[in-house]
Amino acid sequence: MAQYELLLPKMGESVAEATIIKWVKQPGDMIHMDDTILEIATDKVDSEVPSPIEGKLIKQLFKEDDIVQVGAVIAIIETDAVAGTAVAEEKTIEAQPAYDVITENIPGTEQLSSDDADHVPVREQSSDRFYSPLVKNIANQEGISTAELDAVTGTGADGRLTKDDLLSYIQNRKGETRTVEVVVAPPAPQVAAPASAKSTPVSAASVSGGDEIIEMDRMRKLIADHMIMSKSTSPHVTSFVEADVTNMVVWRDRVKKSFEQRENEKITFTPIFIEAVAKAIKDFPMINVSVNGTQIIKKRDINIGMAAALPSGNLIVPVIKNADQLNLIGITKSVNDLASRARNSKLKPDETQNGTFTLTNVGSFGNVMGTPIINQPQVAILAVGAIKKKPAVLETEFGDVIAIRHMMFLSLSYDHRVVDGALGGSFVRRVADYLEQWDVNRII
Repeated sequence: MAQYELLLPKMGESVAEATIIKWVKQPGDMIHMDDTILEIATDKVDSEVPSPIEGKLIKQLFKEDDIVQVGAVIAIIETDAVAGTAVAEEKTIEAQPAYDVITENIPGTEQLSSDDADHVPVREQSSDRFYSPLVKNIANQEGISTAELDAVTGTGADGRLTKDDLLSYIQNRKGETRTVEVVVAPPAPQVAAPASAKSTPVSAASVSGGDEIIEMDRMRKLIADHMIMSKSTSPHVTSFVEADVTNMVVWRDRVKKSFEQRENEKITFTPIFIEAVAKAIKDFPMINVSVNGTQIIKKRDINIGMAAALPSGNLIVPVIKNADQLNLIGITKSVNDLASRARNSKLKPDETQNGTFTLTNVGSFGNVMGTPIINQPQVAILAVGAIKKKPAVLETEFGDVIAIRHMMFLSLSYDHRVVDGALGGSFVRRVADYLEQWDVNRII
């Protein structure tokens, strides 16, 4: 019998590690080809690791909640394969997403690459305790010193401090008056925390016999944590513009049938919005930045995330990389592909990372406008509302007239630490200009 070493699969260039959240197969279990052996989690996507061979699982090399480096041996499988092939061969398999998590680049939860890790300021002298780069980054964002971090109880393997441990501690920490002298950074505006950090928080809402209590799933808990973190990090400002997109609507109505027949793809308004956003970012590159302390990091690439609703009611943000380098056909195909795989939980971890700007289409639910929360560490997010027919005043050479036009609202939420009203307002106005000036005779 040969022994096969199962490796933690590569999940994208910027993903260096993952957390084991559940072993589906236990030692002694028989395994068939493509059977799920374990579930793993990064800060972007939760995934299943399938077996590349048939055999029997004889050893697990890591426990649940352990953080494992990509490429590490995580299990030993006994197989009837010919010795020398199954033993010596190191297969890098691709994780199959089980369900996706919207945690796109939230401060303190962004998966650090080896290059990024060198630039993360950590408020510590030295410690004998191991902390992952993720935990260190969260501690830095919250102004937690090493001495304070060492005192936090961990629930991971061998007492390791996990991300959930630290986030729970931070929430409790906000609601108590501490008597221990700790050096911390000046706190950002915070949301209300439990009155007592030493007791289990109790919901203030009353529950009657007819009410149903629904526990948040893991994905919803992460979304909640990250939205709170974003509001605590950035002072949000939202600017609104109403755009006349009649030419754009008329053009799409004219070309959509022939486009689908030729490209076997449906063209929606989303690719048009993304193209306009990419153009506007090139005009106003300081909207395509992130903040690291007192540093403004100007992004070279224009990677646009598009918020996509999942059948579960949760949200995921796949990213179109280098959107400014794609033509409208390329953007359309990328949008359709990512949206389809997001709905079917087939996104790869790398496809939800490194976004520099986010677009959310609230109009798909019939909403005319919205005030979205910034996708940290980005500094702006654009919401596009429903397109409605409305009477509008048009200026002509013969005077003003009232006509029925296709109108929509664009709303841009931006980080007022680095984006002022002039930049935010000018940017959203430029996006509207590109949509209003759409060439009704454009060939695609």
